[in-house]
Amino acid sequence: MVGACTQGLDTGFVGLGFAKVGFLGIVQGITELLPISSTAHMRVVPALLGWQDPGSAFSAAMQVAALVAVVTYFWADVEGFLIGSIAAIARRDLQDWNLRFTIWILLATLPIIIVGALLAPVLNTCNSPLRTLSVIGVACIVMAVLLALAEIYSRHKRTLDHVDLKDALIVGLAQVGALIPGVSRSGATLTAALFRDLARPEAARFSFLLGIPTIAAAGFKELYELHKAHLSGHGWAILIFGLFVASISSFVAIWSLLRILERFSAWPFVVYRFLLGVFLLVGVFANWFPN
Repeated sequence: MVGACTQGLDTGFVGLGFAKVGFLGIVQGITELLPISSTAHMRVVPALLGWQDPGSAFSAAMQVAALVAVVTYFWADVEGFLIGSIAAIARRDLQDWNLRFTIWILLATLPIIIVGALLAPVLNTCNSPLRTLSVIGVACIVMAVLLALAEIYSRHKRTLDHVDLKDALIVGLAQVGALIPGVSRSGATLTAALFRDLARPEAARFSFLLGIPTIAAAGFKELYELHKAHLSGHGWAILIFGLFVASISSFVAIWSLLRILERFSAWPFVVYRFLLGVFLLVGVFANWFPN
C-alpha cells in the first residue's frame, strides 16, 4: 500500500496506529543494528502483511532508538572517550589516545553527512526511487557477497586499541554506502572493519562506536523535519511509542550480534542477506508485492 505524505515527508506510519507501529518498532530495532538492513525489512514486512509502507521518515527517526541502545550498551566506552578527551584537552595532550580516537570518529562521520545532505531530497522524499524493493534486493545481495569476502580474507586479529586514523576513515567511507536502502549501516561498517583485520566482536564494537554521531545526526534531523512539517500530536504519540519499543529491541540486537560473532562468525548474516535479496527480487518480478 502507498504511504502518506506530510509536506513532502513520507509519514505512512501515522496511519498504521499504535499496535502495528509497535510491531514494526520491534522489527526496526532488531534489524537496524544487525547487518541485515532495516530498510529492507521496513519495506517487505508491511508489504507481506498488507500494511502501508511506514515511510522513510519512520526509519530515519528510529535512529534515535538505536542511539539510545548503543550509548547505553557501550556506556563504559562512551564515558571513557568523553572524559578522556576532555581531560586531554584540559592538559593540552594532543597525543592522548582517547582524544585521537574521538577526533577520528568525528572525521570519519563527515563523508556520510556531506553525501547525506546532498542526497536528502532523493532519499527522504515520498515514493523515493531508491526505496524500491528491486534496489533494496540488489543491495542486499551485493553486501552479502562483500561480507562473505571480508569473512574469508580477514585475519580477525586486531583489537580496538590498535585502530588508527586510516581504519576510521575507511570504515567512515564505507558508512556512506548505508545511504542506499538495503546496504545497512551496520553491515557496511562491519564489513569494512573486518577487511581491516579486526576481530569479529571488535569490528562490531568499532562499527557501533563510529556510528554514534551518524545515528544521532540522522535521528534528530528527522525529528526536526517532522516538527517543521507539523506532524500531528497523534502522529508524535505513535512515533514515540515506536521509539520506546525499538530502543529495547535494539539493545537486544546488540547483545545478540556480539554473541553470534564471538561464538560463530558473520556467515549467518551473509546467508540471510543473500536469501533476502533473492526473495525480494523474485517477489518483485513475480508480482507478489509492489516494487
